[in-house]
Amino acid sequence: MVLEKPILIDCRDHLMGRLASIVAKELLAGQKIILVRCEEMVISGSLVRNQTKYAQFRNKRMNTNPRRGPFHFKSPARIVWRTIRGMVHQKTARGQAAIGRLSTFEGIPHPYDKMKRQVIPSALRVLRLKPNRKYTVVKDLANNVGWKHKDLIDSLEDKRRAKSQVYFDKKKASAALAKKAEAACAGELAEVNKISSLSGY
Repeated sequence: MVLEKPILIDCRDHLMGRLASIVAKELLAGQKIILVRCEEMVISGSLVRNQTKYAQFRNKRMNTNPRRGPFHFKSPARIVWRTIRGMVHQKTARGQAAIGRLSTFEGIPHPYDKMKRQVIPSALRVLRLKPNRKYTVVKDLANNVGWKHKDLIDSLEDKRRAKSQVYFDKKKASAALAKKAEAACAGELAEVNKISSLSGY
C-alpha cells in the first residue's frame, strides 16, 4: 500500500478514530492520501454525548488572547484533518511533511468523482461497532456546532449521485451488449479461443 500513487478513500460509515490512526501511519510512511465524504464519517456514542465533549473542547482556549488558539474547526473535513494532525507528531519536520500529504473534502468534488474510491474494512462501523450501539454522524455534530453548509453539500451530493447513476446505467447496457455479441459469435470464436487457451490467454 505504501508509496503508490495517491490513495482515494471514501470515508462514509467509517469510525473516525480508527480510520485516522491508519491514515496517520500511512502518511508518516510517505503515502499521499485523499479523504472524501468526511461528513459521512461516524463517531461512536450518541449525538448528545459527542456534543457535550465538543463543547468542553471548545472551552480549551488561550486565557489572555483566544485569537492565538487553539482553533476549533467546525467543518467535518477540518475536524477529521485536525484529528489526524494529532497523530503524526506535527511539531517535527517529519510530521509537517506527513500532514502535507493529506487532503480532506466534504462530498466528492471533481476530479475525484470519476476515480476509484477505496474503503478500509478494519475501520468500518458495521464491522467494528455492535449493532445496538449508538453513533454520531460527523455532519450532524458539525451542523450543531455551527457548520453552515450541510444543506449545500447534501444537494451537491444528490446531483453527483444522479449523474453517477446515469453513467452506471450506460455502462451496464454496454456490458450487456458486449455479452450478447460474444454469445452470438461463440461458434465462430470456438477455434480461436481454443488456440488462445493453449497459448495461455
